[in-house]
Amino acid sequence: MAALNRKALVHADQEIGVIRPELHSHFAEHVGSCVYGGIWVGKNSPVPNVNGFRRAAVDYVRELGVPVLRWPGGCFADGYHWRDGIGPAAKRPKTVNKHWGGYTEDNSFGSHEFVEFCRLIGAEPYFAANVGSGSPEEMRDWIEYCNQPSGTTLAEERAANGSREPFNVRYWGVGNELWGCGGHFTAQRAAEEYRRFAACARTVGGLEPYLIGCGPDGNNVQWTRGFMDTLAGYHMDGYSMHFYSTGTLPPLQYTAEAMYAQLNSFPRLEQGIIQQRNLLDEHEPNRRIGLLLDEWGVWDRMTAEDEHRNGRLWQQGSMRSAVAAGLGLNIFNRQADKLSMCNIAQIVNVLQAVLITDGPEGRNCVRTTSYYAFMLFKPHRSKISVHVETDGSEQQTLPDLSLSASRQGGELVATLVNPRHDADMQVDCEVRGATPRQSRAEILYDPDINAHNSFEDPNRVVIRPHPVAFENGRIRVALPAMSVATVTLQVS
Repeated sequence: MAALNRKALVHADQEIGVIRPELHSHFAEHVGSCVYGGIWVGKNSPVPNVNGFRRAAVDYVRELGVPVLRWPGGCFADGYHWRDGIGPAAKRPKTVNKHWGGYTEDNSFGSHEFVEFCRLIGAEPYFAANVGSGSPEEMRDWIEYCNQPSGTTLAEERAANGSREPFNVRYWGVGNELWGCGGHFTAQRAAEEYRRFAACARTVGGLEPYLIGCGPDGNNVQWTRGFMDTLAGYHMDGYSMHFYSTGTLPPLQYTAEAMYAQLNSFPRLEQGIIQQRNLLDEHEPNRRIGLLLDEWGVWDRMTAEDEHRNGRLWQQGSMRSAVAAGLGLNIFNRQADKLSMCNIAQIVNVLQAVLITDGPEGRNCVRTTSYYAFMLFKPHRSKISVHVETDGSEQQTLPDLSLSASRQGGELVATLVNPRHDADMQVDCEVRGATPRQSRAEILYDPDINAHNSFEDPNRVVIRPHPVAFENGRIRVALPAMSVATVTLQVS
């Protein structure tokens, strides 16, 4: 295997911005086995559970420390009526999931269950409201039901349904993908719908809702210009873009060529974040509108066998997925001053999930390679992102060394990704603006791009200690092919 020498530079004294914990947030939709059979198994299930929630999922996600969890969609959101998911479970209406497979939705997992799950894992709830088939009044009532402490009919209904205390839901998405499954609107019409819905979304119980408008699919400049021109200064707290890194092969059948084609989407993601932020700044230079990446991650080609066995969009994670997660999270660190929240899709079983399970009756719950990639980035949370530089390959068709770094007080954290399957990297990284005193490193790697954690072998790809050397203001670390490594330095 080839060995590549790479140089890097960390400017420990050149700050970018705080790496908000919300940049490590997640997304759960009623699709396939994400909710039913993933998060929720029911109170009478033989699967070990906490009041109906899969115990292993609760434990693993709580350890990961998910800051915010978005629900109920996705496309499902714009067909979801929140009243279907409250009250005694046996009396909730059975509906059809029109967006994802046409299966019967028994609505046993609704607002109360979602908020309870968020509390169990320590996440802030983020509700996506129904614009496509709902009304401003429906969203208004949902906010009151969730957040009014007492004294109104809706607050008393919530109390009668088991929650005397308000849910205190701050984040509210005004529709989802209004350019597509959320209504096939134009940008101008989407902005008009935002204004109608936002006009009804008042402060309730002293909690002002953080209202999020529907941004583009990818880096669609025309959508954002049309939306923002029509918004015409109307109040909006956040603006959401979606960006998926689509692939051409089933999850465990990737070739190097197909992998590189997928990973080469990440520079476009970074450019999209920069350009969308600039467009928002043209309309609101004081940056009172946050930029969110509501959905992101690798989206591979699904096999009929996997979907039949495990539900729509079930996707096994691999070492390729972990590298993709590392590339994305490094981007969010480097662009920390431009982003307010990022939600990977999705938390269990679906797309780039951090957990996979074997269905509603199965007891297996496995942490995927992406789970461990997120764990390697956890030390960056709430630190200040600092500028970095790397030298690159002359072969522009191949992804190369990826790096981000952050600092808080006497601790400096750097995460490095080697996305090459055919070459190890010897990285010589200079640190300016701080002097390293101690160092340690952890790594996630496997040279097989399709290596994964299965029900039979759940710990094939896990985080392990890794050697790192430092002297004279430089750190030297070996990055094997297909690896994500985090180096923690004590500095002065």
